[in-house]
Amino acid sequence: MINVPFASVDVMHREIKDEMLEAFNRVYDNNWFIQGRECEEFEKEFAAYCGASYCVGCGNGLDALYLILRAYGIGKGDEVIVPSNTYIATALAVSYTGAKPIFVEPYIETFNINPGLIEAAVTDKTKAIMAVHLYGQPARMDEIKNVAKRYNLKVIEDSAQAHGATYKGIKTGALGDAAGFSLYPGKNLGALGDGGVIVTNDEELAKRCRALGNYGSDYKYHHIYKGNNSRLDELQAALLRVKLRSLDKWNKRRNEIAHMYIDGIDNENVILPVTDKDMTHVYHIFGIRTSKRDDLERYLSDKGIGTNKHYPIPMHLQGAYAELGFKEGDFPVAEEISKTELSMPMYYGMTDEEVSYVIDAVNSWR
Repeated sequence: MINVPFASVDVMHREIKDEMLEAFNRVYDNNWFIQGRECEEFEKEFAAYCGASYCVGCGNGLDALYLILRAYGIGKGDEVIVPSNTYIATALAVSYTGAKPIFVEPYIETFNINPGLIEAAVTDKTKAIMAVHLYGQPARMDEIKNVAKRYNLKVIEDSAQAHGATYKGIKTGALGDAAGFSLYPGKNLGALGDGGVIVTNDEELAKRCRALGNYGSDYKYHHIYKGNNSRLDELQAALLRVKLRSLDKWNKRRNEIAHMYIDGIDNENVILPVTDKDMTHVYHIFGIRTSKRDDLERYLSDKGIGTNKHYPIPMHLQGAYAELGFKEGDFPVAEEISKTELSMPMYYGMTDEEVSYVIDAVNSWR
């Protein structure tokens, strides 16, 4: 039996250990830990990587989305359209502003929001659409932006899982009005702790987000907003600068693993993920579906294979959103995904032998 974890950063971190320690020593010796050169340089480098003009570091991916919404003046009495199938942080960012998240169902094949259902959810209170690039695949941005244009709505990318993914040749982060990225350690580009960034081509928005994340201050002791303390620290920025240089290589290996899965898994009880045309997927998650999900999960666990579920309880059935009054059956596509999705091992450093072992185990399950 081979033990295959669901995720690992071991090989990745061993390959860049010397560069990471050099970055740590540089920050340590500089004795400057907040809002210094490392963060400034990482912001420039990540903005350039995304093909955008501005990047603002912040505390985490949730804060990135929240600060964007705040900077656009979205708040109490407003509505923001979000997918019914996503991590709860997408909706929490809306709730923290005082606005209301409005759930719209996804395509079951790609897990991303169905733009054809968005217009029916638009009201005179709607201010923005949150386009989540779930599992590492961009949402159908042209169709989403067409709806947004008709109703004068902002389009905000939740790019927490899609670092380096592209839609029609354009990277996530440069597809909407603004984007929020998570830099949580398990992401395709992950810090060694929490972190996040806002990416945009809107200079004024970038300035407002930076001020809002720095106690509402545009310069020291001058506070123009009731802001938050949400900043990307120097150490994480320095380490991320090292990791950014390898991101494309790591994403390339994720794609190789994904295509081995797609070509190799042949089980009538398993539904493989679909990549839309015009997309490059970076496979933060490789999610299959099966009506016997819990059985397959146990079977793979017995063979030493780690899996996960993204996400076992849809947002509208979470206790956190009980006040919205939804019940089971209100969002059947999201509920079906929650009941059937199982995430396979996926990480840089996974060997072909390990991938083949997972494929053989899935194929042997009945």
